[in-house]
Formats: sequence, structure tokens, C-alpha cells
Amino acid sequence: MRNNGNAGSRFSKWTKVSLTLALLVGLLSACTGGSGTSDAENRVLRIGVLYGGSDNEPYFRQQYTDMFEMQNPNISFEIVGAMSYDDHRFQQPDNPDKPQEQPDPYEKMKEMMTGQNPVDVVVLDYNMLRRFTQDNLLQPLDPMIKQDKFDLSDYVPTVIDGIKSAGDNNIFALTPTFTSAALYYNKKIFADLGVEPPTDMMQWQDVFNKARQVASGEGADRKFGFSFNRWNSDAFSDSQTYARSLQLKTFDEAGKKMLVNSDQWEQVWNTVRDLHKEEVVPNQEFMTKMYEKMNSEGGNDPFYGDLFLKGQLAMVVNESYYVNEIKRVNDNAGSIKNFEPIDWDVVTVPTDPANPGAASNIGLSQLMGINTKAQNAKDAWEFIKFSNSKEWAKLKSRSNYELVARKEFLKPQAGLNYNIDAFTLLKPLPPTVDEEKIFRENPNAGEAQYVGNEMFQEFLAGKKEAREALAEWETRGNAILEKPIPEGSVGIMPRPMTYNN
Repeated sequence: MRNNGNAGSRFSKWTKVSLTLALLVGLLSACTGGSGTSDAENRVLRIGVLYGGSDNEPYFRQQYTDMFEMQNPNISFEIVGAMSYDDHRFQQPDNPDKPQEQPDPYEKMKEMMTGQNPVDVVVLDYNMLRRFTQDNLLQPLDPMIKQDKFDLSDYVPTVIDGIKSAGDNNIFALTPTFTSAALYYNKKIFADLGVEPPTDMMQWQDVFNKARQVASGEGADRKFGFSFNRWNSDAFSDSQTYARSLQLKTFDEAGKKMLVNSDQWEQVWNTVRDLHKEEVVPNQEFMTKMYEKMNSEGGNDPFYGDLFLKGQLAMVVNESYYVNEIKRVNDNAGSIKNFEPIDWDVVTVPTDPANPGAASNIGLSQLMGINTKAQNAKDAWEFIKFSNSKEWAKLKSRSNYELVARKEFLKPQAGLNYNIDAFTLLKPLPPTVDEEKIFRENPNAGEAQYVGNEMFQEFLAGKKEAREALAEWETRGNAILEKPIPEGSVGIMPRPMTYNN
């Protein structure tokens, strides 16, 4: 009897495996329209990414190339990294007193695309897309899309409009997934105070005004109206976040001049100062007292200081994957002492009147384009089509961290009902000054930036008016930027591109 049972178990196991493989083959056939490549010639498709190496390559293959290779066994992929973080981690400089010079990511990508053995497909971040198109490094995809009648009608505006705006209304790259943020709000706080909840497409000042209406209570029971992010930060960081959303520049394009002494920066500083002084947003004093109280009571906080989850914050800007954390906490509400599940929803993040349809909290980091000098452009397009197909989107829609670009498969998580369109209505703001490049090429920029924090603290303490503090930041910052760069000094090493699942 035991042997028969084991045989039955093995039969059941292999039957399930066979069925799974059959379903996978069916999916792969659907993704390519059932027309697998019949050409027996083995071909190589070279894909260029910003960062290669032992950590990134296996994950990239698993996410993007393995399934295509199963359907096209005569095509193999070569993943080429323009840069390797390991090179800077392990390589010892000839002169220890002179650290390695940090490479320019854009120039390294360009070198990979224009060298003797150029890559066919390039995976790039949105901040590079416009520059790539202006330098004629990418082939337009519109003719191929039209010829193959590749349907993009259900792509969310966030993705397709953002891509077109970076290519003068042309499509030079496609991405199957994106990241986005929204304004999360506590429905109960608004209902209890009889205040209308926020709506899509609100501007920053409207959100600040609404936050003032719902901020209430005293001491440890204070309920705040708004926070710029999930984890409470200091007022200067809030001012930087707010300024970034308005596309205000700290430096000029060359990184040689401060641009902070302006009416717009003055308005930002005054606004953030007022929000903190009025306790509309959580200030450091409150957070310090909260942690002191938590430590005196044993230091156990299941929310890790997240005031929205604690029910003490009416609105917060956060990424789409924050839904996972809210769901996790609500699902375990019965195990949390004195906790009431959060009744919540989302609307679009606040916008700047100058750019009412765009936001800075959107990420298009897996954009795939075809190199102008591609040696295998045909397979490159087939791969991009496959990666952006409806069938592939259906498979990736199970991800809890990224959102799929095709609206048909972009649904709220199982069992939840919220305004998922809030993540898809705004397009990404176009890049302004490349601050990463400035910090990399001029290490003095970090010192100049720090002066801003020092000046903001004096302004926050009432020792200086906003414009006076900004003028001093400009003067001192300019002097620092003009200083000779010490020999051997290096700027910030760009972080490797990561791939979320």
C-alpha cells in the first residue's frame, strides 16, 4: 500500500509539472503570436544596461530574457554593463592617496552603444531618454509599431505620455512596468471633522490648506494633516522635496553657480516653515517625544514610527507598494493592541500649477530602446515587443512592487478597493539639472549644499528671514563652488540600477 501511495504521489507530481510546462509553452506562443523563429542560425542579442555584474545580470535575465530564450532557442543574450559597481568596490588604486575618478554614466552608456561591438538593445532610465534621442542614439520605434500593428492603446498615460514627451511626441523606447506615487489619505479623519477629502489633480497649496483643516489634537494625541513622505524627516529635507516637485534648481547646469536666491525658493522655505511651526506636518520635537515615550514603555512599535499607519496622519505621499504595508497591518489588526484598521484611499500627488499634469514621483527605469547602430535590430524589436506584450503584462501584474504599463492588467490588489487610477494619470516631470553629474564632478557641491541646511536652521529658529538666509546660502555657496578641487577628491559614485520584482 505504501509503495502504491508513493507511486501515486510521484505520478501526481510529474502530472502537475507537465501541465505547468504545457501552460508555459502556451503563454510563450501567445506572446509571440505563435510564430517562433524558424531560422536555425544561432544569433546573439546584446543588451546594454547601466550596471552589469554578478548581482544584476542573473536577476535581469530571470525577469526579462529567460522566457524569450525558451521560445527562441537559437537566440542567446549577452548582457553588457556600461559600468560595474564591483570595479569600484574591489579595485585598488595605484596611488592610495588619489581615489578613483568616478565615470560619467551617460558617457559610459554612449561608449557602449557606439564602440566597435555596439549593443542592440539598451535599457535606460527616464532621465537619460531625452538626451539619448537628441544625440540620435536610439531608433524611433513608431515605424515598427505601425508596421506590426503593435497595440499601445491601453498603455496608461503616465507611461506613454511620459515617453512621448521625452521624444518630441515620438516613441524611442518602451517599458512594461513603472513605479508611481499617490497621496494616501485617512478617510475617517476627514469624515470625523466633516471635511471633504482630497481629490485627483489637486495643487500643492490646496493640499496644504486641506491639511490645516484636519490637523487637530494636542500632545501625544496630535493628528497631523500632511507629510511629504512616510518616514518623518527634518524641515530642511521637506523643503528640498517640495522644491524638487516644483523643479527648482539649486545649481546651474555647470554646477558653478547657486540658483537659490529667488522668489520661488523664498516661497518654498516660508511654506515649509509655517507647516512645521503650526504642527500641520510632524515636526522633530513631536517625533522625539514619541520615541522617548515608546522607549519608556518597552520600545515596541509595530508601526516603526509610521504615523499614517498609527492613525495620526491625514495625508501622506508614498509609493504604490505602500499598499502592501497598509494591507499587512490591517490584516493583522486583531493582534495589535488598541488598533483600529485604517480606512483609506488615494488620489494623485499634488501638482505644481506650472506643470499640472506631471509629477516628480514617477519612475520609468526599465525603458528599452534599439541602438541606432544595432547589428541585430530585427531581434531587438522582437524582444521589445515580447517584453511589452499583453501576455507578459498579465504575468507581471502579480508583482507587489511595480505597476504594469497596460491598463487592462492594472488592478487593485485582491480584496481591496481603491482609486488605482491615481497612480496612472500624471506623467513624469522632465529632468532639469543633472545634480548627480554636478556632485560627481565637483566634490565642493556637497559642502555648498550643507550650507543650505545651516541657513535653514537659522531661518527656522527666527534668526533670519527666508530671503536673507537664501542670499547668504547663495554667496557662501558660490564661494565654495569656485574653490579649487583638491587633488584626489572624488564626487558621488552613482548607485547601481536595481530591478524590483
